[in-house]
Amino acid sequence: MLLICLFGIGRSDNLFTLPQEIVSTAELQYGESAKLRLLAWQTLIRESSGVTEEEKLKKVNSFFNQLQFIDDIVHWKKSDYWATPIEFLSTGGGDCEDFSLAKYFTLKALGVAEKKIHMTYVRALNPNQAHMVVTYYASPRAIPLILDNLIAAIKPATQRKDLIPVYSFNGSGLWLAKSRGQGQKVGDNVRLERWQSLLKRMPEKLK
Repeated sequence: MLLICLFGIGRSDNLFTLPQEIVSTAELQYGESAKLRLLAWQTLIRESSGVTEEEKLKKVNSFFNQLQFIDDIVHWKKSDYWATPIEFLSTGGGDCEDFSLAKYFTLKALGVAEKKIHMTYVRALNPNQAHMVVTYYASPRAIPLILDNLIAAIKPATQRKDLIPVYSFNGSGLWLAKSRGQGQKVGDNVRLERWQSLLKRMPEKLK
């Protein structure tokens, strides 16, 4: 596990900058490839801040989908662990939650409004299992676009018949999928505890 302080991300000359300590520690623990992935992420954020939101979605989705899917029990020796983007990139892989969380926080770092992006739990029909994706709403009533590690293409939810939404959440709250349009928030203590634990390990600049 990446045992480093994750609260030092800053900006130099208005550019997203990872502290050298984070990069060096990741390289020491996981090798040069970890360093290169973190620096590539830094470059992605630096070079994508001025593009359209559609391009941001494509760049972020493509960047993280290069990483390897690894079950938590294999990767972290835990049944369920939510990795920060730095942990995800340093170790080179993670499960669907890690893909989604990394995309979510990177889009936020690129200036996409939090109200437009949600982590959404779904039931994936092929294979039949619980799954997490990022959903992007261009406007409150828009059909969301799905950023998924299972496929490369970003498609509207109406074209993802293989996914059945269960609930979604972001930093503002958690909603039942069928109630979200009505603004009915719900609570899930286990999930919210993992969310709070994740935030404690997140750099302030990325929250």
